[in-house]
Amino acid sequence: MPAIHDIIGHQKQYFHTGKTLDYEFRLRRLCQLEHVIHKYKEAIAQALKKDLNKSYMESYVTEIGIVLSEISYVKKRLKLWMRTRVVPSSVLQFPGISKIYKEPYGSVLIISPWNYPFQLTMMPLVGAIAAGNCAVVKPSELSPASADIISRMLDEIFPKYYVAAVCGNADVSRRLLDESFDYIFYTGGSRVGRQVMAKAARHLTPVSLELGGKSPCIVDETADIRMAARRIMWGKCLNSGQTCVAPDYVLVHEKAKGRLLVEMKKAIEEFYGDKPLEQEQWPKMINERHFYRVSAFLKDGTIVCGGHTDPASLKIEPTVLTHVSWEAAVMQEEIFGPVLPVLTFRTIGEAIAAVRRQPRPLALYLFTENKKHEQAVLKHCHFGGGCVNDTVLHLVSHTLPFGGTGESGMGACHGKYSFDTFSRDKSILKKPSHPDVFVRYPQWWPAAERILRQKM
Repeated sequence: MPAIHDIIGHQKQYFHTGKTLDYEFRLRRLCQLEHVIHKYKEAIAQALKKDLNKSYMESYVTEIGIVLSEISYVKKRLKLWMRTRVVPSSVLQFPGISKIYKEPYGSVLIISPWNYPFQLTMMPLVGAIAAGNCAVVKPSELSPASADIISRMLDEIFPKYYVAAVCGNADVSRRLLDESFDYIFYTGGSRVGRQVMAKAARHLTPVSLELGGKSPCIVDETADIRMAARRIMWGKCLNSGQTCVAPDYVLVHEKAKGRLLVEMKKAIEEFYGDKPLEQEQWPKMINERHFYRVSAFLKDGTIVCGGHTDPASLKIEPTVLTHVSWEAAVMQEEIFGPVLPVLTFRTIGEAIAAVRRQPRPLALYLFTENKKHEQAVLKHCHFGGGCVNDTVLHLVSHTLPFGGTGESGMGACHGKYSFDTFSRDKSILKKPSHPDVFVRYPQWWPAAERILRQKM
């Protein structure tokens, strides 16, 4: 492996050859990436099984398949996105034509997390390639099997002076951030996100931060409670709760709380049986530190269902808590595990106020049949994105921007939003040499000023 500084230097040199700018070049590289994913999909699934105990179906639907779908979507639309746009010119620019060119940044850095190690590495990489950049990819060291397969795949199809995977611990990430990149795309926690932004500021490097937060789920008294319970627990239990847009806590109308708790328990039993820890398809926590951190939350309320753990397999049962205080530890940080606190509200205004007292989350979910409640929540709550009467599925859309706001991040990705993230708009005014409007020049300003004052 060449030194980090050398890799970046070679990428900058290669970018300046202009080869990455051509449409055909970008399309070929996307096709190569698509082909190698198909080739290694069994190995990718095995790596995800080793790192997180994900089933093949969950691995394909939430990681492999979504990336392949993204590549297909981007390939079909890339030529259109690359077109130069002509925009209106002002009277002062007459006669002239104003154009906007889509221009890649150059050499970009992508730092990905461990919870969806394949998807959250490849999705931004697709955007970076489509936009015409070179890229350095840093997979998480906490999912080593996935990092290894990602590195093997990229080394097989791309030279390091174009796309390079750099694996290693947090020290490697710090060394990468000390280098001068043209753009940084980071997915992970807010603590490290602040460090990334501080490092980027030294070089005035633009950044995208895909973070997280405590994503609320509001259930009012008009909601279809059985459907709400099933969709909430489905979204919560994906990857054993280790999902940045998983419902982090539920705010349910006090009149609907009892029914919701009953239906949540039924949904868990229907999905995973009465002994989820024995289910082969139930994912594990990524490591011991994370296992014990999430397990500690079990004491922060009354356990409605679940509550069992297995330190040997690092598995925690899907657990619903009630009688939880806003001051409890489980409500002070993103849970990132299969523990779901349930709190109550009396009016929709009270629920909105509770959400607004917290930092802006990455996602918000609302279950209601009341249009006024829907409008009130969407108008007055600030969050990255979300769903009405569902959870998580807004994430899989190629046409919706995925990203946070405030504490939950900045920037957007997926589909054209990824292409735009890794591109910048270059503004050009093109004018003919003649006619040359004389009044623009200083020697004519006194005369022009007299005329202007006469008309005022």
